[in-house]
Amino acid sequence: MREIEKNLDGKGMSIGIVQSRFNTPVCEGLLSACRAQLVKNGVSEDDITLVTVPGALEIPLALQAMALSGKYDALIALGAVIRGDTYHFEVVSNESARCVGEVQLHSGVPIANAILTTDTDEQAEVRMNVKGAEAALVAIEMVNLLEEIE
Repeated sequence: MREIEKNLDGKGMSIGIVQSRFNTPVCEGLLSACRAQLVKNGVSEDDITLVTVPGALEIPLALQAMALSGKYDALIALGAVIRGDTYHFEVVSNESARCVGEVQLHSGVPIANAILTTDTDEQAEVRMNVKGAEAALVAIEMVNLLEEIE
């Protein structure tokens, strides 16, 4: 049996990041960890493009535009949806996740979804560094996996 091994070498990859500006401290933490991990795994700073959008619901449209441009090997979604007192949390959480998945499947461009959905600011702050770094690794791994499959 042939098994395709995990490959986390990001050399030569072009990565696009879409970051929400809502819940800025958490999103900046996600970005910092993500960027550091991309570089650690061989992605050149010059091959990382960042765009920002107002909130999590705007992330999928920016991802779609980037995916359709043909300029990026993978994309990363960074955001934080923190529960409030209304049903809006569920709408934003569910719709942003659904739409990110749709963009990925329709475009064929891998997207690492690091839009945090937490009950509190503290939970988001605890997760931001780990999830930001994980998103970078997911993006790199999926590019290499798809190239190996093809």
